[in-house]
Amino acid sequence: MTQNPTDAWIGEHFGDEVRFLQHLVRLPTDTPPGNNAPHADRTAELLTELGFVVEKHAVPAAEVQVAGMQSITNLIVRHRFGDGGPTIALNAHGDVVPPGEGWTHAPYGAEIVDGKLYGRAAAVSKSDFATYTFALLALKHSGLPLRGAVELHFTYDEEFGGELGPGWLLKQGLTKPDYLIAAGFSYQVVTAHNGCLQMEVTLHGLASHAAYPSTGIDALQATNKLLTALYAHNDVLKTRRSEVPGITHPYLNVGRIEGGSNTNVVPGKVVLKLDRRMIPEEDPASVEAEVRALIENSVAQSAGVRLDIKRLLLANSMKPLPGAAPLVAALQKHGQAVFGEEIPTSGTPLYTDVRLYTAHGIPAAIYGAGPRTVLESNAKRADEHLVLKDLERATLVVARTLAELLV
Repeated sequence: MTQNPTDAWIGEHFGDEVRFLQHLVRLPTDTPPGNNAPHADRTAELLTELGFVVEKHAVPAAEVQVAGMQSITNLIVRHRFGDGGPTIALNAHGDVVPPGEGWTHAPYGAEIVDGKLYGRAAAVSKSDFATYTFALLALKHSGLPLRGAVELHFTYDEEFGGELGPGWLLKQGLTKPDYLIAAGFSYQVVTAHNGCLQMEVTLHGLASHAAYPSTGIDALQATNKLLTALYAHNDVLKTRRSEVPGITHPYLNVGRIEGGSNTNVVPGKVVLKLDRRMIPEEDPASVEAEVRALIENSVAQSAGVRLDIKRLLLANSMKPLPGAAPLVAALQKHGQAVFGEEIPTSGTPLYTDVRLYTAHGIPAAIYGAGPRTVLESNAKRADEHLVLKDLERATLVVARTLAELLV
């Protein structure tokens, strides 16, 4: 592997990088409930100790509460090198899903076993708080004649859609970089991702005593018919194939159901929440219209049932912007040099905050510390972990990429 002026510094300070990540993992940011300002405050303290000037941008409490969270403070670090040159932003999110059950390591212990660091968000995406911070530090200490600027965007709303994370920073006019690198996986450069439609569907019937079922309107029986129709629709969706490597077809999932009041009562109300993944080739408005029509037609077969449909989230897909070519090429080149293998571009069936940047015309790529696939790291599952060697290698690649572009 050819040495780069940033490589030696990263190697010498890798222990510091690991300890930085351990601090971040040990402070929970479960979303929900989404009380994430304390983590931002602690992250700002750690960044200040490393010599950075940190901007803390608190999202107004009313906006946060309407979105179903408790507190959000987004962070920006800006470091300018020489005059001219591009501004490159590095974005990772600190909010995470709750740990759930089944862990064999403490979910907020940041325990290191056999070269792996365990904990919620160790892989997605507090790892890239560390990757990006120490890549920037390596550039600061490299002595290279660089031009342009690097920004760190550490945000706290990815799990709820990102509108109060990167979306809020962009709408407030607090940033407009020329390129963006966002948290990802270290074995591939992701240039496209799925969109996502999430909806809350409420079926209103009429509760009655189970001994007199004819006096009620069973919302659960109507829901059963609806679920059959929704899942049957997946057979149709499987025929709609994406041409983006790494993305297959759309899918509809019902992730939560609530209803009924007691065992001996005909259910008078059922609420379900669904998630419809959209491939990049699909039009979001058409997808939403199709899903609504499917729901309405199914429920209409149950006499007396009233229907409410509420959109919870509409996240557009990410498609490559032509201006991203230099960024993608640099990541691939240095990834191949560091990992010793060809680094492909691909899409991912996930949806991310990156779409918010590309919607503002900012060329972007998803790249950061992690394994070849999200499943290997147990991200959002029990025993989420990060192979520390992958953290170091991703930091090397990002630092080299920045150095090449800041000319």
